[in-house]
Amino acid sequence: MQDQSGNTSDSATRVATRLGLHGVAELILAGPQFHTSGTIELRAVPGGFGTVADPDVRVLGHELVAEGRRTLLAGQTLDELATACGLAATSLSDVYAEGPGLRGCDRVEVDPAAATELARAFGIGDAALRALAPDHRPTLWPEHFDIAIDVDEVNYGVSPGDPHFDEPYAYVGPWQRDNYRGDFWNAPFGAARTLAELGDADGVLAFFVEGRSLTS
Repeated sequence: MQDQSGNTSDSATRVATRLGLHGVAELILAGPQFHTSGTIELRAVPGGFGTVADPDVRVLGHELVAEGRRTLLAGQTLDELATACGLAATSLSDVYAEGPGLRGCDRVEVDPAAATELARAFGIGDAALRALAPDHRPTLWPEHFDIAIDVDEVNYGVSPGDPHFDEPYAYVGPWQRDNYRGDFWNAPFGAARTLAELGDADGVLAFFVEGRSLTS
């Protein structure tokens, strides 16, 4: 079944794929990068996401890409995938409190269609965030697995889904929320709209701009 946002996978498949890719983002990209280069920040790239410093590792759709080698993600443990990149799976549980909660021995399931949806969400978020604040670089954070910036104590971002929403969504999250009331603010952390509702980067940007107008 396909909706207006182009989503084609069911809920269980999206959740399993999102968890698997979240684990890859932390243990194979951000963890080794933190050990080598001192940063946990990741970034959106065409078709997926990748590191911002050494080692250069990317996830493109349902494949892991490193050293010019492509490895299918599905069905392999995080340790096996890290070894394919010449790395050791590295948790960041000592850096932040939340994360995917996976270990190197855990096997990931990554559906190609669901992985494409996730990459599309990050791509839309990256484009909308750059249009909103050209002087800010969007960061894909491995802790919550979302792409975001903060401007004037307001977080703007796109998540591929989490316990709040089962599908990709955009959000506006003021650091201080006590003064914000009204229909726009529909989530515990501020405001959120699904990408199925917003449609594309222009729709997400319009949502961000509205949020900025209500917080300025």
